[in-house]
Amino acid sequence: MPQFQSKRPPLKERRFTSQAVEATIQEVSAAIRDPELAWLFANCLPNTLDTTVTFEHDCDGKPDTFVITGDIDAMWLRDSTNQVWPYLSFLGDDAELKTLIAGVIHRQADCVRLDSYANAFFQDGSQESEWKNDKTEMRPGVHERKYELDSLCAFFRLSCGYWAATNDAACFDADWQSAVAVALDTIELEQAGLEESLSSPYTFQRISTWGAELYPNRPFRRCGLSKSPFRPSDDLTLFPFLVPANAMAVVCLRQLAEMLTQLNLCLSLANKAASLAETIDHGLRHHATVNHPTHGEILAYEIDGFGGQYLMDDANVPSLLSLPYLGYCAKDTPLYQRTRDFVLSRDNPYYAKGAAGRGIGGPHVGPGWIWPMSITMQALTSGSDEEIADCLRLLKTTHAGTGFIHETFWKDDPAQYTRPWFAWANTLFGELIVTLHRERPHLLG
Repeated sequence: MPQFQSKRPPLKERRFTSQAVEATIQEVSAAIRDPELAWLFANCLPNTLDTTVTFEHDCDGKPDTFVITGDIDAMWLRDSTNQVWPYLSFLGDDAELKTLIAGVIHRQADCVRLDSYANAFFQDGSQESEWKNDKTEMRPGVHERKYELDSLCAFFRLSCGYWAATNDAACFDADWQSAVAVALDTIELEQAGLEESLSSPYTFQRISTWGAELYPNRPFRRCGLSKSPFRPSDDLTLFPFLVPANAMAVVCLRQLAEMLTQLNLCLSLANKAASLAETIDHGLRHHATVNHPTHGEILAYEIDGFGGQYLMDDANVPSLLSLPYLGYCAKDTPLYQRTRDFVLSRDNPYYAKGAAGRGIGGPHVGPGWIWPMSITMQALTSGSDEEIADCLRLLKTTHAGTGFIHETFWKDDPAQYTRPWFAWANTLFGELIVTLHRERPHLLG
């Protein structure tokens, strides 16, 4: 239909083309009965490959893949993992795509070795950051230095996901092992309490009038969890122990330990990863739950180790809503179900409902702004056909005719939106459709 013409760049302008991804677009689109939904899927799934990757080989001949977020010309560890994650299932059918993903892992390892506390990086050290005046150790090549635990987890997650998809260990070289050691040391060090002599070397201050960027000096106590001063939204935490990021760490550290053991590679690192996972999980089970007056026992979003807990959820992954997606628990786990009921209700201060839709937002843009990413994640973590179908309807009716998934839209008007080019949200939506085609094809056909 003319109104559903492709929004993808012309073939000669695409940054990378995967024949396996193109074949999947054709197969899945043909199975989607709704033409608008099929058009949205065909635009979104390849968006990361079409527009955000720079694929080269470094001076040592190793693949090197730099992945920008979209409208920001920098690479986030978290975003880059999530942007390419939906393509892992295609690696067995596309050797060049496999090499491209290996290049992302090499680049992430280089970033972690450069600065394990940084969240975003430039392609090279010649670019000047707009955050160069932040009161922290800004090194050449670093775009932003907000320490987020999930950034290191994202590096582990992609490495382990790549290994599970390919059984290829070639990219786990000495540089990668060095990055793993640095990341594990950082996670372990950030378990320390404020009163301990073993203190964090990380400091951060930004000249800003926005409260979400003003680094506080709040007390915290060792509780097994590892600190994350910033959330996956790049907003400051209220309490330093971010529960969903630590839950993600448990999963990724266990996967890392298992992979290293199977490869008989750096068994000391494997043991350290397994030990960290057990300590963090023990802390989550003993400190991260709270009795809510309406929802019963649920997980807090953040804690301080003294009993202080913050009850909310943010759309950015890792989130409480995303815990089954990340592998921390099953969808039908009672604790998760109660937590899910909370975060998808008005009891969550960042849940919004309006004339255009409903979903979770966050402080990053503010109350009333819904992140489509949260609607996609709601569908990916649901066991209900009716709920998933409703999420598909919301996603289809809130792209404002653009053919892409945005960062946020205003609850009463999807024509008011932020970030028209946000590759993570696009490929996550593509992952949802591919997952439904495999597991619940009746919802598409």
